[in-house]
Amino acid sequence: MGELKMIVGLGNPGPQYAKNRHNIGFQCLERFALQHRLGIDKLQMKALTGSGVVLLDGGRHKVLLAKPLTYMNASGEAVAPLARYYHVEPADLLVIHDDLDLVSGKLRLRAGGSSGGQNGIKSIIDRLGVQDFARARVGIGRPPGRMDPADYVLQNFSPQEEEIFGPLRERVVEAIGCWLVAGIEVAMNKFNGERV
Repeated sequence: MGELKMIVGLGNPGPQYAKNRHNIGFQCLERFALQHRLGIDKLQMKALTGSGVVLLDGGRHKVLLAKPLTYMNASGEAVAPLARYYHVEPADLLVIHDDLDLVSGKLRLRAGGSSGGQNGIKSIIDRLGVQDFARARVGIGRPPGRMDPADYVLQNFSPQEEEIFGPLRERVVEAIGCWLVAGIEVAMNKFNGERV
């Protein structure tokens, strides 16, 4: 495990997407940055990045935060060059993303594995050449009726959903902190299976 940890939130760039379900990764990363007084405002390798030291549990944790500006499906074009430039090993990478196959409001951490059909993760796996990096999967549920999933993910959260996702974003911030301090296995044991 290296000294620098890289935390990536997935989403689509631009104000029109900011509140979309698909942008929950960006939203959670922004909450984490705000809590630890870090900016995500440096344009670097097709991403907005921010770096600094997070103080948690008496320890100092060097972090690089990144929001790819490539659009979701090409996230790897930003993540892989950043990881290589900063010499970040897969074990020191955490990616936060939306998941249609998880119940809305559920958080599930994973140590690695396939993309599960999430195109941002698929792009990162393709570009990194490995699957063994941590994920924070944030459940947004399936679209109602016959709605196209592509349309569903690009909708904003409803006011009713916000009652769940407001607290959930805070849980994700906690989970990121737990991963930084104790690693993915401890974070999985603590946060998986819970629902806000």
